[in-house]
Amino acid sequence: MPSLEQTIAEVRACRLCADRLPLGPRPILRVDARLRVLITGQAPGTRVHASGLPWDDPSGDRLRQWMALDRDAFYDTRHYGVMAMGLCYPGKGRGGDLPPRPECAPLWHPRVRPLLPELRLTLLVGRYAHLHYLEARGERLEQTVRRWRDCLPRGFFPLPHPSPRNTLWLRQRPWFEAEVVPALREALAQALA
Repeated sequence: MPSLEQTIAEVRACRLCADRLPLGPRPILRVDARLRVLITGQAPGTRVHASGLPWDDPSGDRLRQWMALDRDAFYDTRHYGVMAMGLCYPGKGRGGDLPPRPECAPLWHPRVRPLLPELRLTLLVGRYAHLHYLEARGERLEQTVRRWRDCLPRGFFPLPHPSPRNTLWLRQRPWFEAEVVPALREALAQALA
């Protein structure tokens, strides 16, 4: 089995979707064999594509607020890692960014996750991660997020995407901030204990 370092190098050299990526390939992930929490979101946006730093945008600010982390703690790969469903910026669609490329997660997630021996909790941020890991087809986002307790024994915690585009969704569901965010913080504390 290749090492984590070899696999990361392979991921970063990936050009599988190069002809379908408007800004070209730039696989972005941050993982370390010591991490306990993996954040699996959708795909990098243009700002993250430019900086190379995942969640380096307003969505990341909101996610860090939910997690009660400052930037230094969030980017400490001894504890937290990031591997999205799509590792490259997929392009712009009518209502925002396009979905993550469908080839990416099936190719790379099964190769990287087994090389994270300390992994205890995966935050599934947004619908694409829910569909891939929780087989949530037929469920609305709200249903999946509400059943976070059922997912926790399997090491998963479903969250909505923290995008500013979802502000109305969050405002209409005060139970998320009241119930889910405190549970998320407790799950993170347990994963790091």
